[in-house]
Amino acid sequence: MTANTLQEAFDLTKRFTSKPSNEELLKLYSLYKQATEGDNNEERPGGFDFVAAAKYNSWLALKGKSKEDAASAYIELVNSLSTKYM
Repeated sequence: MTANTLQEAFDLTKRFTSKPSNEELLKLYSLYKQATEGDNNEERPGGFDFVAAAKYNSWLALKGKSKEDAASAYIELVNSLSTKYM
């Protein structure tokens, strides 16, 4: 099964039978956030919350990428991962 829209791709990730790697999860997260919210304008997480910091930095790295380009990249990534995790 392949996804053609952002929502279909998001729904497809819920049907993965095993968990993608942390690197793949970060890429999924950042592309989804960029596609749905645009550039990261949130406050940088502090302290020792390394997961939040990794998510923040991953999303920040996509600054300037259009929502449409991020959505296309997200859909492409989900379709690629679906062959591996379904």
